Amino acid sequence: MALKKEPPQPENHERWLVSYADFITLLFAFFVVMFASSQTDKARAKQISEAVEKALDNGKSVGMPAAVAKILGGTVDDKGQGNAMMKGPGGAQHSAKEIPEDSVVELMPSLQRLSKELQEEIKEGKLEMNMEARGLVISLKQSAFFPSGQDGLDQKNLPTLKKVADVIRILPNSIQLEGHTDAVPIHNTRFKSNWELSCARAIAVMDVLCDTFALERGRFSVVGRAETAPLDTNDTPEGRARNRRVDIIILNSLKLTPAQPGKASASSPAAKPGAFK
Repeated sequence: MALKKEPPQPENHERWLVSYADFITLLFAFFVVMFASSQTDKARAKQISEAVEKALDNGKSVGMPAAVAKILGGTVDDKGQGNAMMKGPGGAQHSAKEIPEDSVVELMPSLQRLSKELQEEIKEGKLEMNMEARGLVISLKQSAFFPSGQDGLDQKNLPTLKKVADVIRILPNSIQLEGHTDAVPIHNTRFKSNWELSCARAIAVMDVLCDTFALERGRFSVVGRAETAPLDTNDTPEGRARNRRVDIIILNSLKLTPAQPGKASASSPAAKPGAFK
């Protein structure tokens, strides 16, 4: 007896739906992962932003060493907490929030290291440190580093410059050197004006940093400002002494134009834009 053949099964034209569903599932998982990663980055950026804002707020600094708060222009209360309020020209107060947060995050480790290593020099009044919009400013006082009216760098301060050079060496940032004088005119056999003196002193600092401590000259620029950018009044001996300086500026990566010194000062209640002689 002949067996009856089963009729052929109809071809399934919907098998593609299985592959399509798998593809959609994988695509959905991919976008979920991407979205989650994006939200994590935003959260971290927000945390950094909030931390910097709190650290530099007008109130008490959060998690900031007292020495760093003082360098940023504030004071320290009896509990060791810092007030990071900055004071600008004429005694007007300017919040440290005017300094770009990216600049602070970038250069804060350098500021903390230098504030620790140069603690004695700062205490003795040999130098000041400021965090400005253009970067970290280290002001070398003329009375400690140069003889009056001359550009010969006092060799006993080489250890201080070595500490600064060691920090600069590990950073990729460009460095600007600014010479400043007070408003008393100078005219001797070597220098015809304060302009020449301010430039010569900035070049002298660069020569030591590059020739003695082997930093690359291509990273440096030199500016002489004479008496045009005082930190303090030129009407008193104390003010003139503070104005005579060389500023070592570690420029931040934002490439802000350093045409004018910043508003923030490290240790003066009535700081004015940067000044040397």
